[in-house]
Amino acid sequence: MADEIVSPADQQVQLVVDEREMRTSFANGYRIHLANEEVVLDFGFNMLNPNPQSGQQQMLFKAGERVVMGYPTVKRLSISLAQIVRRYEEQLGPIAIQPNQPQQRK
Repeated sequence: MADEIVSPADQQVQLVVDEREMRTSFANGYRIHLANEEVVLDFGFNMLNPNPQSGQQQMLFKAGERVVMGYPTVKRLSISLAQIVRRYEEQLGPIAIQPNQPQQRK
């Protein structure tokens, strides 16, 4: 896959993406750790703990992937994700973020 991007010097540079070692995983949860120079994002799967240590029901976060990014990359990702969500909601309606909240479709 090749895309054209604009470099800081305003020159066109072809970006070549190597996907040969890419893995795909599913995440319905995340946690964030902050440091001075980077942000650590853990992605994983939230589910009820099948073997709770107490008699109380527990939620288990099974972390599967960790991505470490510098703050400039986090900011660009944040802007891109906000644009994707805005476009989706413009076309299909609001996205429910609370469990058991019904989706409202246009």
